[in-house]
Amino acid sequence: MGKVARQRRGRNSRHVVQSKSRPLQVSEPRIQPSVLALVFGVALVVRLIHVWQLEASPFSDLLLGDSAGYDRWAKRIAAGDWVGSEVFYQAPLYPYFLGVIYTLFGETVSIVRICQAVVGASSCVLLAGAGARFFSPRIGMLSGFALALYAPAIFMDATLQKSVLDLLLLSGLLYVLGRLPEASSTTKTLVGAGVLLGALSLTRENALVLVVALVAWFGFEREQWFRRTIVVVAGVLIVLVPVAVRNGVVGGEWHLTTSQFGPNFYIGNHAGADGTYQPLRYGRGDPLFERDDATALAEAALGRELSPARVSQYWVDRALSDISADPGQWLRLVARKAALTFNAVEVVDTESQYAHADHSFPLVVTGWITHFGVLLPLAIVGIAATLGQRRRLMPLYLMLGMYAVSVIAFYVFARYRYPLVPLVLLFAVAGGDALVQLVRRKIVLSGTPVVLFITVMVSIGANWPLVSKPEMRSVSYNNLGTAYRERGNLASAVDLYETSVELTPDYANAHSNLASALSASGMADRALEHYQLAIELDPSVGDVYFNYGNALLAERRFNDAAEFFERALEDWPNDAEAYNNLGMALGSMNRLREAADAFAEAVRLDPRAVLAHQNLAVMLDALGDRAGALRHRQEAVRLEQGLTSGVR
Repeated sequence: MGKVARQRRGRNSRHVVQSKSRPLQVSEPRIQPSVLALVFGVALVVRLIHVWQLEASPFSDLLLGDSAGYDRWAKRIAAGDWVGSEVFYQAPLYPYFLGVIYTLFGETVSIVRICQAVVGASSCVLLAGAGARFFSPRIGMLSGFALALYAPAIFMDATLQKSVLDLLLLSGLLYVLGRLPEASSTTKTLVGAGVLLGALSLTRENALVLVVALVAWFGFEREQWFRRTIVVVAGVLIVLVPVAVRNGVVGGEWHLTTSQFGPNFYIGNHAGADGTYQPLRYGRGDPLFERDDATALAEAALGRELSPARVSQYWVDRALSDISADPGQWLRLVARKAALTFNAVEVVDTESQYAHADHSFPLVVTGWITHFGVLLPLAIVGIAATLGQRRRLMPLYLMLGMYAVSVIAFYVFARYRYPLVPLVLLFAVAGGDALVQLVRRKIVLSGTPVVLFITVMVSIGANWPLVSKPEMRSVSYNNLGTAYRERGNLASAVDLYETSVELTPDYANAHSNLASALSASGMADRALEHYQLAIELDPSVGDVYFNYGNALLAERRFNDAAEFFERALEDWPNDAEAYNNLGMALGSMNRLREAADAFAEAVRLDPRAVLAHQNLAVMLDALGDRAGALRHRQEAVRLEQGLTSGVR
């Protein structure tokens, strides 16, 4: 007995020694407050410098894509419309967060960015605390500093996007889960985790898969798994049930979050998908149109009015039909989405980190080293180094895997995969620390060659140039040019479009947009050159022909315009705007019956198209159909009243 006791004490003493020398033990899960304050301070200063430099950039106050949509929504909230009138189509938490800022501090983009810099710095502190509890205080501290200097985080925190809340809520969730073993009340801790997860689902709907991850973790633990599951789910429902009730009261359907599952699933999985975002109607990716387009196209296809749930189901059915028709192609698409999910490149939405880096010293300094292509290989090392703690780290494994699957199931944007960052970063820091310890001690473990081989392969794959960075910069400047053009600043639009084509000379859409801006500026000869170049670069893209037709229409070259609109419709057979503009060209040539047919098709494709209803009314009136003209004129008035009241 004495001998056995001495052996046990010996093992315990060695464990204590290892906990002091290795970063992967959890004997002391707290970081000194002064260190956390330093993490917060570094993160905040870096973000404020970035915000300050953005003020002198073309991105200073122009909002693109979803950012513009959130801004419009938040302004309605700040004006008193806190409930809304339809089932949520987009995740609602960020617009309400933005609405509160507008209410308190005014509707200024720079103030929002400063507030978000504070939120982003807070995320770094929470992640540091989570790292301390799951790994060690040193790992936690290093994780906090790593996130503070992580270029995509600096970029995301300065955009009017929900990503800033994604990271705050996920880091908070990890911090709470890390406290669970030491918590004085597991019930309160689990409820808190559920509340955070519910809130996260109101910024990133696919985060609901993390409920499954936690349930699976409780199952592995086999300790009160049913009670823990019930408590976490209760915490989630505390947040989501009021949203479901609100959706049911104002929209007639009880959606827990939003109704956009079906369109998003179709966008990421239809036969023509490429793994990134494609609007349902070409050129209409703005959230101002997305819900309406999803509804209009579904209703036109089925020939009846549809509820939001029915619209969503229609697009799911479309996607499943494409998948079943060619499963091999879909599997290749899934493989591409998986590669994009774990690639170094931050796939552009409307504006990219790489374009912002042209105007931001912090992004220039940090961007070359703090990117996903560095995190992922180190994370592989970290996972291998911490396998001995797999029971403790099981929730991280499960959350990482399940969230990655949820991204791949739809389509890939930098901000869509962004919630993976805290999970990958923790393992990456653990991996980097483990490598440092091995080098210091000159230790070669038995599995090192295998881990090294896997790490090298992952590093090559993660850094493989799947998407061109100059191309993504070009896309950002093209989109920014469009925003300036819509503001009426044609000179700036032309400059930005020219920057776009300089970065990517074969970017047909940018040439087309440049041509349109030149045409509107009275430079018809240069516009013609760029239209022709756009057609030569990509003769299959209807956008070029559509824009060319618009320019010809403005110059009253109606016959030529009609030809280009007809060519555009060969690529866009379901585009209501192209039919409307074709009708305008035909009507101007006194081809009234053909014009009326074109306007009627525009209305069929998009029943909410006010201008098409108005134009059709004019044509029907000219053709002697007074009743039909009156009906479409009244519908146009009704739709205009809905738009002016903020109803979409």
